[in-house]
Amino acid sequence: MISFDLRCVLDHVFEGWFRSSDDYAAQQAGGLIACPICGNDDVTKAVMAPQVAAKGNAARSGKTPMLPPEAMAVIGKIAEMQAEALPQSRWVGHNFATEARVLHAAGDGAVQPSASVIHGHASADDVAALHADGINVMPLLVPFVPPDAQN
Repeated sequence: MISFDLRCVLDHVFEGWFRSSDDYAAQQAGGLIACPICGNDDVTKAVMAPQVAAKGNAARSGKTPMLPPEAMAVIGKIAEMQAEALPQSRWVGHNFATEARVLHAAGDGAVQPSASVIHGHASADDVAALHADGINVMPLLVPFVPPDAQN
């Protein structure tokens, strides 16, 4: 296995694992690689520096560039709000699109009480179909580990 740092056109950096450089090239050519943050498939290899072990008393620099303090504060507030909202919603896993349609039909488009707020997985096609049917959904803005993937 080989690991590459990848960067989307919106400058999001993430890591991808491939069987070989040829496997990366084939997936890239087939449009199979997309940014996990924004979903954009305009992705290229990012410049990679060799991994050098830090001294035991030195902080390891991350792969992501540091953001200005104001941006970090905004991201922190979003993460805090999301962390408060998730326990008040129901995890539906890969049934998200179906459950969203059920809730929408039950409420006839009206805003539902917080007990009927859900979160789960949906494909880009499912999200597009929900939006086309007038069902408003949005992605979680901060990476989230689903309950069935926690150890």
